[in-house]
Amino acid sequence: MKNELLKNWFKNNFESRILGRYITLNHLDLLLKDLQDIAEIETLGFSENGIEIPILKIGSGSKKVLAWSQMHGNESTTTKGLFDFLKFLKTKNLYKPEINSFLITHTFYLIPILNPDGAILNTRENFNKIDLNRDAQSRSQTESRLLRRCFDEIQPNLCLNLHDQRSIFGFENGSEAAISFLAPAADKKRTLTAARITAIKHIMNAVEVLEAEIPNKIGRFDDSFNSNCVGDAFTTLNTPTILLEAGHTGSDYEREISRYHVFLALVGILLSPKQFLNDIAALTAYQVLPENKKNYADLLLKNVQFSNGTIGSVICQFREVLIAGRVEFHLILIDVVSKSDKYAHKVYDLNGSSILINSQENYRIGQKIESMFDRLRKKLIY
Repeated sequence: MKNELLKNWFKNNFESRILGRYITLNHLDLLLKDLQDIAEIETLGFSENGIEIPILKIGSGSKKVLAWSQMHGNESTTTKGLFDFLKFLKTKNLYKPEINSFLITHTFYLIPILNPDGAILNTRENFNKIDLNRDAQSRSQTESRLLRRCFDEIQPNLCLNLHDQRSIFGFENGSEAAISFLAPAADKKRTLTAARITAIKHIMNAVEVLEAEIPNKIGRFDDSFNSNCVGDAFTTLNTPTILLEAGHTGSDYEREISRYHVFLALVGILLSPKQFLNDIAALTAYQVLPENKKNYADLLLKNVQFSNGTIGSVICQFREVLIAGRVEFHLILIDVVSKSDKYAHKVYDLNGSSILINSQENYRIGQKIESMFDRLRKKLIY
């Protein structure tokens, strides 16, 4: 019942002032102003290119949660989901006991965009082309030092490391990875430390909420240890840390459905009563989640007749390109194979027909596709 109430609330109340894939701090100005009644907003510091990085503080409790989004500048879905969740904290009727309890018992620290330079450029890396999620040890970048200083000063009880995963991820059974989680390892042996188990319990609270909406589409990342990754570094310091990766379903390339999944996950992690008090039960349920595989394409053409008379598959992937303040999706031919083992978000079976790409019989890997034509059926595919 509560899931239906959450769905109805979200449909009518999500933060519609931020949409699409391209989200920068400029898009958040009005939203931050509207949160001043529940949040203290300060300046954490400045990016490598001199852009101010805000941090929000909400609640007054002794339990501290630190969350950051857009550590990778072009991964904006969790930022949208976060602002949906913050708007939900201001709701008058729904989940009120849980919200009040959270605000009394917790203090929620939130960095909406850790990498504002990358957000402007729509790149994974920061202004100096450094991946901040591989900079946890050297802390060569201002943003990395700011996050670590924030961590050291707050000493959080829980960290939320919020990201987007590409549309190439799915599961071995062919399902799409709509959202994925990881309780990062603290060492190369992947020891189940107390911090990891606590993170797993919180993850399973999120899964409890999400399964009613997207059953069999919730996954987990491989937990190989990398001390340069922020989540692994913080877990090593005995702080429960959750990596949340907003995923992809169907044709949701703007990630407007995915933001809803992020919102539900945050409700599960931060507002839901603890469902898994038993360590073994939580761990068992977590390990049942399917592991992400790089086994998806955006577009797959099967049983295509090539110019030499053989039959095979054409695999295509969208490339994100920033043009005039908007992310466009350019379809790129990435492989031509005799038989593909990939799944795809869109599949066409040509049944032995040949195709024209950009009106040409010959096509090459790396080519941008403007149009695709099924010659046998005389039908435009793309």
